[in-house]
Amino acid sequence: MTVPAPTEKTDPCRSPDPRDGAASSPPPHPRLVGLLAASCGLIAACLYYCQPLLPQIAASYGASPSSAGTLVTATQAGYTLGLLLIVPLGDIVARRRLIGFLLGAACAGMLLSGAAPALWVLLAGGLAVGAGAVVVQILIPYAASVVPAEQRGRAMGTLLTGVLLGILVSRTAAGLLGGACGWRAVFLAAAGTLAAVALLLVRLLPPSPPDVSLGYGAQLAATLRLAATEPVLRRRSLIGACCFAAFSVFWATSAFLLAGPHYGWDSSAIGLFSLVGAAGAIAAKATGRLADRGGQQAATGVLLALGVASFAALWPGGRSLAWLVAGVLVMDAVVHGVHLLNMNVVYGLPDHPRARIASVYMTSYYLGGAAGSAIGVTAYRFGGWGAVPAPGAALLAVALLVWALGFRRRT
Repeated sequence: MTVPAPTEKTDPCRSPDPRDGAASSPPPHPRLVGLLAASCGLIAACLYYCQPLLPQIAASYGASPSSAGTLVTATQAGYTLGLLLIVPLGDIVARRRLIGFLLGAACAGMLLSGAAPALWVLLAGGLAVGAGAVVVQILIPYAASVVPAEQRGRAMGTLLTGVLLGILVSRTAAGLLGGACGWRAVFLAAAGTLAAVALLLVRLLPPSPPDVSLGYGAQLAATLRLAATEPVLRRRSLIGACCFAAFSVFWATSAFLLAGPHYGWDSSAIGLFSLVGAAGAIAAKATGRLADRGGQQAATGVLLALGVASFAALWPGGRSLAWLVAGVLVMDAVVHGVHLLNMNVVYGLPDHPRARIASVYMTSYYLGGAAGSAIGVTAYRFGGWGAVPAPGAALLAVALLVWALGFRRRT
């Protein structure tokens, strides 16, 4: 007799999961999901404010552009460490207290950055901002735990839309405010925004006890065991890592293309081009509704196939703006849509605390993004734009293969 493989849908015959909002408590007020989405957007924006300000920062300290660029690296390093070491705390400590503490740390990091007398102090502030910003990966699992299972996809779509809009608006807002008032004003204003978000969340979120009673070391060990023993989580984490890697292959090199001899755009025009990514926010909402109807498996395969095709459109984009925009629209919609489907699947896994799931999945996701950036920059360095689409398409083809193997095992 064969043993059925793990599936990516919750068994309808199992007892209700106490983490599912529909099973243990009435649905949350719709405004709570909106508050969480707005909060996630404002917090995620803090990771990207610094990017358009790097030339000003370099000039202020008399540093090279590459030295100022280490601020981005410090912020990303803080975020990655937070995913590994802080997010698992979401299962074992009071969530509202943890949220307040992390937002306080991010706010302090912004204040330190805005007043930094030297570049190394600014880097320390960026590290604190990145570590505190992982509160987004505590709010998203929290939302998944308080909404009914049949509404989880729409809720995840709303929160992901908030994150994407926060990222999109952050660069434009930072550039405008930094141009008018200087780069320090951006960090100080961001600190005030984070303080306001912290006060709102601590005041309005209902208190909740820890999901499990474990020490910190035992929780980290349990998170590692989960990554080793849960095949659905491993599969979806690999798919997510490949998708974000492909996404980063393009966005890490697009500025080189647009500033190059064929397009010759300045930094303002290149920044506006990133708004094309708003398609991802629209796709997230639509994909969330599809996920609530139980179409995660088929939709994942269709989107990944479209993603491979989008990189075929990006190749002639080196000479044609129409092809470039078309490829970006499809690629962004695919990456964000698959990310939403992945979250809907993994946060619906029974019998696993969600902060552990978030730590495993999001760490894999961001490591994939870092690898994709390196792959894209290397491909562009040695082969120009013509060498960029191939690795992006290959990464999405790997994700499609992983999906197909999982689908075959499931059926």
